[in-house]
Amino acid sequence: MAQNGGIMLLLCATFSVLAMVGAEDPYRFFRVECHVWGHLPTWGSPTGSMIYLGILINGQFPGPDIYSVTNDNLIINVHNSLPEPFLISWNGVQQRRNSFEDGVYGTTCPIPPGKNFTYILQVKDQIGSFFYFPSLAFHKAAGGFGGIRILSRPRIPVPFPDPAGDYTILIGDWYTHNHNTLKAILDRGRRLPFPDGILINGRGANAASFTVERGKTYRLRISNVGLQNSLNFRIQGHKMTLVEVEGTHTLQTSYSSLDVHVGQSYSVLVTADQAAKDYYIAVSSRFTEKVLTSSAVLHYSNSVSPVSGPLPGGPTTQIDYSLNQARSIRTNLTASGPRPNPQGSYHYGLINITRTIKLGNTAGLVNGKQRYAVNNQPSGKKMYLDTSVMGADFRAFVEIVFENRESIIQSWHLDGYSFWVVGMNGGVWTPASRNQYNLRDAVSRCTTQVYPKSWTAVYIALDNVGMWNLRTEFWARQYLGQQFYLRVYSPVGSIRDEYPIPKNALLCGRAAGRTTRSL
Repeated sequence: MAQNGGIMLLLCATFSVLAMVGAEDPYRFFRVECHVWGHLPTWGSPTGSMIYLGILINGQFPGPDIYSVTNDNLIINVHNSLPEPFLISWNGVQQRRNSFEDGVYGTTCPIPPGKNFTYILQVKDQIGSFFYFPSLAFHKAAGGFGGIRILSRPRIPVPFPDPAGDYTILIGDWYTHNHNTLKAILDRGRRLPFPDGILINGRGANAASFTVERGKTYRLRISNVGLQNSLNFRIQGHKMTLVEVEGTHTLQTSYSSLDVHVGQSYSVLVTADQAAKDYYIAVSSRFTEKVLTSSAVLHYSNSVSPVSGPLPGGPTTQIDYSLNQARSIRTNLTASGPRPNPQGSYHYGLINITRTIKLGNTAGLVNGKQRYAVNNQPSGKKMYLDTSVMGADFRAFVEIVFENRESIIQSWHLDGYSFWVVGMNGGVWTPASRNQYNLRDAVSRCTTQVYPKSWTAVYIALDNVGMWNLRTEFWARQYLGQQFYLRVYSPVGSIRDEYPIPKNALLCGRAAGRTTRSL
């Protein structure tokens, strides 16, 4: 019998609701309201001017965190109060057997204005730090994002003591132009200008503050929710100990600054072990000619003075610094993940590769307008407009090589999966590059960077049937076509492999007018 349940309503106040149904995994209920606001100058902006036409989630920018525990069922009722169709996607949530809830246009129909849709998710066998964001049109440039926390079950050991506090920090480049203006620029076949600045939890310089007590240790969950730029994160006078990357507990390495590429999430521990005053948190763009910089405040509760002096310096265009840091991020093989067995018990390096897929970013004109693609299309044909799908076999073990022949950094994400980042280097990938692979403790994550004129290789165990979006996180390019769907297919047709289309699914396109079947 269900215990007293309800709704987590976050418009004005937060009520945490957990319902237990028999011996099933717990259910958590959320209500999400999406609104447009005009301008809120008191929130600040990167340039000191007003921010226009942003998207609020339950009256907040950024939106509220979604809290869950491994295997929880999340019932999320999204009401669209925008004047246009809307979708929310759940970056890093794997949607096991259930790509219909992924919240991207290829698998989930948009929520019409004034209507609602209830997502039914399960964070099956997952832990870690992720985020949600609006996936349709160019809404991501207007906000509408928030953090996702998947906590370990109480009986599963975590490889560090409980922190005194836990903060979500969402960083990203930002435009003062509204998303409709930016979208119109792209629709005319033009490129976007350089971003205007950087936001930290939706605020401009020194407007966001995080309070700590001297002598205590805190967890910071840092996600780059921006549109294109890699960002460097650092705290004046403090070291950061990396403990988790997108659901994987890592070796606990100390860093003075951390590169967070667009679409990526990291958890660090920071100990308040300095004199009792306020310290800068600095965030700056990487690999850009013009360096964007913003700041927040690490506030000691017994502080005797405000922030002062110059912002702590960080790397700017140095690729080797970032590449070496990326290679130093490794899986903690003895730590438990979402299950009690150690993360190193799955020996990915001993499995034979069944298929190698090479993917490169390409650009061109279609009907006289700028477009971007993957290998022109995965089929290798001349670039054209279409919904692109690549087939793959259930339970195959695949090597994907991302190749970047441009002078910019790229970032790639795959829905429905985590993959092992086994290698990355400059130049052109060849089969001999496999001699450089880390086949023992490579980090497992869902978003990886590819450095300029470089390659990155990942291994994926295709154990999740469905239609999964593989996309660039350079959002203007994603909007202009640099994405496709990986259809992981099982011929069995059993609900053990893939759930049917949800009974409440919105139907559009060729599915319009048809009926769904219940599970």
